[in-house]
Amino acid sequence: MSTKCSAPCATLADQSDILALARSVLATAVPEAKADRARAVAALWRNGDALLPTSGEAPADRPARPDRPVLVAPADVPRRRLNSSAGRVALLHAVAHIEFNAIDLAFDMVARYALDPALSDEVRRDFVDDWVGVGDDEARHFRLITGRLAELGAAYGDFPAHSGLWDAALATGDSLPARLAVAPLVLEARGLDVTPGMINRLASAGDADSADCLRTIYTEEIAHVAAGARWFRHVAARAGRDPVTWFQTLVRKHFSSGLKPPFNTEARLRADLPPEFYQALT
Repeated sequence: MSTKCSAPCATLADQSDILALARSVLATAVPEAKADRARAVAALWRNGDALLPTSGEAPADRPARPDRPVLVAPADVPRRRLNSSAGRVALLHAVAHIEFNAIDLAFDMVARYALDPALSDEVRRDFVDDWVGVGDDEARHFRLITGRLAELGAAYGDFPAHSGLWDAALATGDSLPARLAVAPLVLEARGLDVTPGMINRLASAGDADSADCLRTIYTEEIAHVAAGARWFRHVAARAGRDPVTWFQTLVRKHFSSGLKPPFNTEARLRADLPPEFYQALT
């Protein structure tokens, strides 16, 4: 379909612009290649081999996508019943799709907002540190889940999926505070609410290996939500806004479906997202 990244991104060593490298992740369609490129870009940044420029072009509105999975409306994605092996595979496929999109959400955060005036100049490298690290985690999570799918005789792309995550990203493409409010603090925070139940259901069904995969993801996603909370507070302070009321205003404007309880209050508190942020949005 689109850009393929072969031989784990041989051209990466010739690039030094982290914004261009982030765009290259977004422009890679093949799922495994996208994950591998994300991890390679993260390694370059951590090793000091990629620089943060003072200007850069905006990324495309939509990242490159493979031909499979077929994207359908959210209501048309088959329901997953975990009392069967097919249902458990479908659940893992849905998680893989979330992680695949999360790679792009993290690197779009870098490519689109690292130079945004909502950030103070002295923290831009810290911002890139956080979101490149998140993207690296998401790529590792994607590989973890697709590896488990392969053990179960399946692959990413075998089931239909929906584009809800990226539709939410499109709704916030022109606003860093709105993107922070919706992506990590609504969508990823929702993962903290629902994943423990999925882990328990997988374990009860005797699928300990799949449950362990989700435990790894759940533990590390807390830090991703915490990054969103930290940077949302930064841009709120820069704008002279109260973070709680501004968060609620942005979510009501950019996320029309509302927040659904019950909430995993303990995990959200660990991510520095207390109830006063979200309870009024249910």
